[in-house]
Amino acid sequence: MQIKRISRVRGEITVPGDKSISHRAVMLGALADGDTHISGFLGGADCISTIECFREMGIDIEKNGDRVTVRGKGLHGLSKPVKTLYTGNSGTTTRLLCGILAAQPFDTDITGDASICKRPMGRVTKPLALMGADIEGEYCPLHIHGRRLHGIEYNMTVASAQVKTALILAGLYAEGETVIHETEKSRDHTELMLRAMGAYVRTDGLTVRVGKTESLCAQDITVPGDISSAAFFMVLAAIMPGAEITIRNVGINPTRTGIIDVLRSMGADIKLKNRRSSGGEPAADILVCASRLKGTEIGGAMIPRLIDELPVIAVAALFADGKTVIRDAAELKVKESDRIAAITAELKKCGADITATEDGMIIRGGIPLHGASFVTRGDHRMAMSLAVLAQMADGKSEIDDAECVSVSYPSFFDSLYSLDNN
Repeated sequence: MQIKRISRVRGEITVPGDKSISHRAVMLGALADGDTHISGFLGGADCISTIECFREMGIDIEKNGDRVTVRGKGLHGLSKPVKTLYTGNSGTTTRLLCGILAAQPFDTDITGDASICKRPMGRVTKPLALMGADIEGEYCPLHIHGRRLHGIEYNMTVASAQVKTALILAGLYAEGETVIHETEKSRDHTELMLRAMGAYVRTDGLTVRVGKTESLCAQDITVPGDISSAAFFMVLAAIMPGAEITIRNVGINPTRTGIIDVLRSMGADIKLKNRRSSGGEPAADILVCASRLKGTEIGGAMIPRLIDELPVIAVAALFADGKTVIRDAAELKVKESDRIAAITAELKKCGADITATEDGMIIRGGIPLHGASFVTRGDHRMAMSLAVLAQMADGKSEIDDAECVSVSYPSFFDSLYSLDNN
C-alpha cells in the first residue's frame, strides 16, 4: 500500500475504544451475574477473538456496532468448549484466559495464529503453576487441565499487566489470599473493574491483594478512546509543521499516560481538556500542536506506562534535536514482533541514525529522511507508526500488509486522511 502524503494536518478525530478495557469488560462480564452492557467497545480483531472464545464457552454475547451486551453466568458458569479456543493474534486474550481456565472444572486447549505461537507463555504459566495450575506448553498450543488453586505471594520478575492480570483472575478462584508484588506499576484496568463488580481486590503501592470471590455484579461499562491509538496522532501533530489535532474522549488512566509525559518532556505542546471519569477510568480531550522536539531518555518506571507506544515514540525521536535513549524495554522483544529489531531495521531504511541495544535503542534525530518500502511483520503498531513516519519522509513510501491495523484500529487510515487540510 502506497501511503498518501498529507500536507497540512488540522482537525478533530475520535479513536476506537481502549483495547485493554474492551478485553477485560467482556471477560469479567462473562464471569459476572447478569447482563453487562458495554459501550465504546473496540471492534478490532483482537477483541473479537475474546468474544468468540467466550461464546465457545457458552456465554451469550450480542454485538451491535460499538455496543456489546454480555449475558454473564457467574464465576462458575463457563462450559467446556467443544473445540480448541482460537485467540487469533491476541496475546491479551491468550494470557488472561490462562488465569481463568486454570481454575475451571474442565480441560481446555488454546491456540492462536503463527505470531501467537511464537510468543512466550511461560511467563504466565509458570507463576500460575505455583498456584496449582496444570498447563502444558510454554508456547501455543496450550493444554490447560482445570484444577483447584491456592493463593500465593508472588514477586513479579517483569512489569507486565498481562501476567499480573492472569494471576488476579486465578486469584478470584483460589483458596486463601493471592498477593502480587510488582516491579513497576503496570496498567490497572482489571483492579478498577473488579472492585466496581464487588471483588476483593486491594492495592497498596506496588502490591495487589486478591481474595477468593463468590460472585461479581454485572455493570454498565463505558470504554474511553484508546490512548495507544491516540498516540499516533499525538506524534503526527507534534512533528508536522503547522499541525493541530484534537483527539476526543481518550482514556488518561495514570498507568497509561507515559506517552503524554514523554512527549511533553521532549517539548510537545499538549493540553488536556474536558476531563471526566466513568467507572473509575478518567478521560479527556487531547489537543496537540506542532512543536520543536528535543531528545530525551526513557526507562525505568516509565516503560510499563508506554510500552505499546514505543514504536511511534521512536518515530518522534527522529524529528527531535539530539539523542533519544530508550532502555529497560526488553519486553518489546515479545510483542507481535520483536519490536526492537523491527523498529531498528525499518527506520534505517529511510536513513535514520538508530542503534539497537539489548533492551532498547539509541536514536539521533534531526537527520533528513527519505521514503522507503516498509515491512510491518504483521504488527499493527508498526504499520501505524510507519504511516506516521511516511508523512514526514521525502518521497514515496509503501507499507506491506497495511490491513494488519485491523487488530486495534480498523479505520486508522480513514482517520489519518480525514485530517488532510490541503
